[in-house]
Amino acid sequence: MVFLAKASSAKEWKRVAAAIGHLVEEASFDASPEEISFRAMDPSHVAMIDLVWPNTAFEKYECDKQFRFTVRVDDLVKVLRRAESKDAIELSAADDQTLIFKIFDGYRREFKIHLVESTAAPTPIPKLSFNAKLQAIQGTIEKMLNDISVVSDHVIIEAGKDKVILSGKSDHGSAAVELEKGSPDLPLYEVKEESKATYSIDYLLNISKAAASVTDSITCEYSNKMPLRMEFKLAETGGQIHFYLAPRVEEK
Repeated sequence: MVFLAKASSAKEWKRVAAAIGHLVEEASFDASPEEISFRAMDPSHVAMIDLVWPNTAFEKYECDKQFRFTVRVDDLVKVLRRAESKDAIELSAADDQTLIFKIFDGYRREFKIHLVESTAAPTPIPKLSFNAKLQAIQGTIEKMLNDISVVSDHVIIEAGKDKVILSGKSDHGSAAVELEKGSPDLPLYEVKEESKATYSIDYLLNISKAAASVTDSITCEYSNKMPLRMEFKLAETGGQIHFYLAPRVEEK
């Protein structure tokens, strides 16, 4: 066996597939003795996702050497749909041709999907410095973004000394919501310098929804007119996902 990773719950794999599926059609995972990782950028080069999943997150993990496996995201999602979140799930590969899924829910089911040849080029992590860092309750972020999406397909995030304001506008109207420093919905608020930038709501909502069932909060970092980085944990397993989003050019 070249690679094997067994998790006591399929929930994290479901959320990983959901997050990746919004960006790419094929996903190349890199397995090493220490961890599983994944990094890719969407075709428009607007968003990038970076996943690190340590071997300690799994009930059983075997990988003696570097192993890359590339799957069609649709194939991955279809198999994972057959598992309930509470079911144990095992992924394994004996070669670079086939990925084997075993789902345990009182009885064992087995699925095999063909691996594909990766065509993706290596994606470097952007070198960024952040002036604003906010940690917000996951449901609150999703609610605020949905409020703005009523009138706009983009959101302006303004982090000041004592509060953060999310706003948007279009020909249909405008909307604004705010959270003050010290709010229970904003457990962490660190702003070195007032920062303002505009981002796509669709991308932010997709990643927020993907995070919904595996984390209680999301950490956001950004600077004036610079890319946004969102981080959320894969429950208590030690894994984490970073999501980078390029800013939109603000309308004058």
